[in-house]
Amino acid sequence: MKRLPQRMCAVCRESRPKGELLRVLRTPEGMVCLDFSGKKSGRGAYICYDPECLKKARKQHSLERALKCQIPEDIWEQLTEALKAGADHEGIE
Repeated sequence: MKRLPQRMCAVCRESRPKGELLRVLRTPEGMVCLDFSGKKSGRGAYICYDPECLKKARKQHSLERALKCQIPEDIWEQLTEALKAGADHEGIE
């Protein structure tokens, strides 16, 4: 049986299977984007599909620290939408 790769949420520090987390990526050019495939090159940080983790990430600057750069406002909006869509998809309330 094949093992699923584990990744840690940059906010709550809980390890989960890679598919249960959303990857935020800083490209080699310095752009920040969401990586739904999990395969783009660059520095990545993971966040779980939990609205509380997103609130903490903004307040504590967890993702900025992990990516070593500022996260633009439009990326925060994309993250909010992606987490809502992912939470609905995953059956999380």
